[in-house]
Order: sequence, then structure tokens, then C-alpha cells
Amino acid sequence: MSIDGERLLADLGIPTDAIRGRLTPNADMSKITWFRTGGPAELLFQPADEEDLAAFLALLPEEVPLLPVGIGSNLLVRDGGIPGVVVRPSVKGFGQTRRLSETRLEAGSVCPDKRLAALALDSGLGGFAFYHGIPGAIGGALRMNAGANGTETCERVVEVHALDRKGRRHVLSNAEMGYAYRHSDAPQDLIFTRAVFEGMPQDKPAIEAEMAAVQEHRETVQPIREKTGGSTFKNPEGSSAWKEIDKAGCRGLTEGGAQMSPMHCNFMINTGAATGYDLERLGETVRARVLEASGLRLHWEIKRIGIFAENRTVAPFLQDET
Repeated sequence: MSIDGERLLADLGIPTDAIRGRLTPNADMSKITWFRTGGPAELLFQPADEEDLAAFLALLPEEVPLLPVGIGSNLLVRDGGIPGVVVRPSVKGFGQTRRLSETRLEAGSVCPDKRLAALALDSGLGGFAFYHGIPGAIGGALRMNAGANGTETCERVVEVHALDRKGRRHVLSNAEMGYAYRHSDAPQDLIFTRAVFEGMPQDKPAIEAEMAAVQEHRETVQPIREKTGGSTFKNPEGSSAWKEIDKAGCRGLTEGGAQMSPMHCNFMINTGAATGYDLERLGETVRARVLEASGLRLHWEIKRIGIFAENRTVAPFLQDET
């Protein structure tokens, strides 16, 4: 399969006056992802706002692959690129936050998690300090039930607004999101646009102290100044991924330009010239060694997307995921 964004753009024939967002063929995804690596998106669409995205989706043929991404914090893009259309909502149109009531806040899907934590602080609402330490955006947090420091997204969500492949609007309740550990059962074809959250009144000094503790923990134990995608694997039941990786002798393990961080060995980093192949190969090597050492199967938390470059594939050592 080859990536040809100019051809796809011509084939779609979307009138320029039908949308207000930006369409970019063969867009360089290495400029978007925090790993700073990976192949191009065949066609990247950056909608101006929710109305614009709905209009685009209504025009997009169902047979064209569609993949929404946020700020790229936990994405590993394979070197062959991403076929079809990648939707990356703009911060201007989808990054808004506002206070809805005494205890409720609203945030757009590409609002950084830290910004929601800051709004909660300004509003005197507790229960959001954990977002201060999550390097991602609200859309990803909603999809994967992101959590840290003993709190998860599912504990704060009231309702989620989304668009389907045809541009139709949906509102999902907390129960309809089907949350579990680092997982949501929400339909994969839904693109989250915004969500409503609920907290509880709390003194601002207490919230500030919680956020400071979260920040100190991150700076002390995580490689936050490296090119990384955050936690690489989900914690196995009854243990922590980093402990199992360490026991398997994988702290500091390298594959090409990719390395399991010596500082926090559940963080995979691009030391400078890593390819998507290097990163995924390293992750699969770690999974195999942990299985051999402890009998535990680690599952990816980082989302791997796209296709492999020609003649380069990474067959999973464990045949439970691709």
C-alpha cells in the first residue's frame, strides 16, 4: 500500500467552499507526535470547529479510512504512514474550557489535560489535580480512561459529545462510555469533540498542594524532557509495568535509536534518530522478555497506528495484539 495524498485529495473532490478547515496531503506526522518520528498521513484535515468537522464527515465517503488524533502525546506512527484521512482538531476550535455551574466544567477534546486542571483550580473544584500530571489532551483521556495518582477520568466525566462518521451528533453518558482500566467501550468510529466533568468544592491552597505534589513526582521519576509517548504499557493486575520491565532486565534497553528510559523503564524514548520500527521493535522485545521472566503479558498503552515501511514489519512476539 502506498501513500499518495495528492491523488486522494483529487479523488475526494471536496469543494473548497464546503469546509473552513485545512486539508494537507502527505502531512508529516513526525512534526505532530511527541516521539517525533513516523511516516506521513495521506491526508490531514484540521477542522475549524465542530460544525466544520460535521460538514467534512458528511462529505467523506465511508470507504475512506478515517483516524482522529489529538496532540500526539501517546501515538507511535509507523514508518509507512497512515492511509486515508487523519483528523486533527484545532486547538482554537476544540481546545476551549469553561465553567458550566458550581461544580461542572466543560473542556474540548484537544484541551490539554493540564489546562482542565488549571480551570478546576481557578474554580475551586477538587478532583482534577491528577490531570496536571498527564501529558495529553482530553480526547485521549476520554478514549482510554486516562488516570494518575489514584484517580481516573471515569470518576469525573458526566457526559461526552461526539460526531460519528456521517457527521451526526451524539451525547454519551458516563455509563454509556463503558469505562474500565485504561479502556472505553465507546464506538471506535466516534470522534469526541468535548465533554462535561464534575468535581467538588475544595480550598484552592489544598488543590495547589496536590498539583505541586503531582508535578514534583513527574519531575523526579519521569523523563519529561525527552521525546517520549508517556507510559508504554498498561499495568498488569497486581503489579506495575515498570517493576516487571526492570525485573526482566530491560531498563535502558535499546533498539536502534529507541530506548527504555533508565529513569523510568516504562517510558520509551527516542534518543535522537529512532524510527517507528525501532520503537515498536523495542516494545515487542520488552513484552517477550517480561513474559519469559515473570509469565505476565504486558499490553500496549501507547497507540500504534499506520502501516509498516516496505520490507519492514514487527510481528508481535505475543499473538494477543497487533
